[in-house]
Amino acid sequence: MNDSYQTLIIGGGLSGLVVAHKLRLHNPGHRFAVLEKSERPGGVIATHCDQGYMSERGPHGFLDNCEESRQILAETGLDRESIKAPLIDFVRYVRLGGKLNLIPQTPGKILLAPLVPWHAKLRVLAELWQPVVDGEPTVAKWAHHRFGPALLPYLDAVFTGTYAGDFDRLTIDSVMPGVRALEKQYGSVLRGLLVGVLAKRKSGDAKTPFRMPAMTSFPQGMQRLPERLAEHLCPGRDLFLNTTVTGVQPTGKGWLVEASEGQYQAKNVVFAVPVNAALPLLAGLDPSIPERSLPSTWLATVVFGFKDTVKLPPGFGFLAPEVEQRFTLGALFSSNMFPGRAPKGHMVFETLIGGRRHPKRVELDDKTLTHKAFEDVREILDLPEQPAYTTVLRSSGGIPQLERNYPRLLAWRERFLGTRRGLHICGFGWDGIGLNDMMKHATRVSEALLRDTGTPRANVEVKGIYF
Repeated sequence: MNDSYQTLIIGGGLSGLVVAHKLRLHNPGHRFAVLEKSERPGGVIATHCDQGYMSERGPHGFLDNCEESRQILAETGLDRESIKAPLIDFVRYVRLGGKLNLIPQTPGKILLAPLVPWHAKLRVLAELWQPVVDGEPTVAKWAHHRFGPALLPYLDAVFTGTYAGDFDRLTIDSVMPGVRALEKQYGSVLRGLLVGVLAKRKSGDAKTPFRMPAMTSFPQGMQRLPERLAEHLCPGRDLFLNTTVTGVQPTGKGWLVEASEGQYQAKNVVFAVPVNAALPLLAGLDPSIPERSLPSTWLATVVFGFKDTVKLPPGFGFLAPEVEQRFTLGALFSSNMFPGRAPKGHMVFETLIGGRRHPKRVELDDKTLTHKAFEDVREILDLPEQPAYTTVLRSSGGIPQLERNYPRLLAWRERFLGTRRGLHICGFGWDGIGLNDMMKHATRVSEALLRDTGTPRANVEVKGIYF
């Protein structure tokens, strides 16, 4: 095959599907094609249904605090299907000191909660006078310097839940560039946040009431999102499955994409694949690329179903920092979060295993994983009986770890794209790992394609921390 398009989208995961959706919606005459190496679109977003139990191999949802994501739901009609679990109503826990410690969700309640002693809370205020940390510190080193040691287990839990990562390896410049920018600009994160609050008051924005976001999913599970985005794509016309891209080359009129099924030509090419899938192809275009791969980590999920006589604590679930030395990283109380996740008269929850610190655990056989996970959580969750249902799920993709030198890779991307007209890069791990990150950046790429310009540089944002 040797066909010509206006735009070729490499990757049929969430990012690629969003770009295709936007092109079709805003310019129906725009001729594009999505090249996807697997047998189905959607990437790692995959819902598992078995015997009436529903669980997720990949992400369990996304927060409704991203304008681009809300717009996509409205455009596809998924806003009328979505189900939400407001964070303000669903508590979370950190397993610390052998018990579940409830994490309040508003600043005032957090301040009053007995999570750390008062002298540690006062130490947080001393952040105003701490010098700026030079270099590219890890999250743990940076947080210890700015806020003291007492908050570290809780921060560890945050990054365990978000990246399945090790906050002694993740760097603050990589995972929280907005917060790091505040520190560098104002000499203090707290001072920078205060300046932002005062600026909002001056502009009148502070009149908007404080609102906690909600976790969003769908009655059929998260797989409904890529399925809906792919509904208008026709296999063999604008969607080519089981098609592995092996190389990309510039031509006088645009780009030549070499794939397992033939060659494709286009004016524009969008790399919409996970960062580690893109890097070898990009290295073929620029051997000076600073990284050929990023560290990745994998998770295994052990799903447990019980009769609903077993009661879970209220809320979303819990996370366990490394200091607790537990087998599981935490648990998601699926039945609490969204309805219809278990058969009538039953409940279900999911435990997470592996991550950056414990990759060997993912390699254990299903029986061993199930036994160890159950023994790890049965006491803390008061599980007096054996489960009625179990299964082990393993994700098809790893989670990129944004560690040292990741900012250098992003800087390279900006320079590289500045000299390659018609080339765009987005996807899992390029601008964060959340679904909102991917939908936001894919939207920006689609807008650049429609305007026939380069993708504008993203603004550095201060993101909220949610357990």
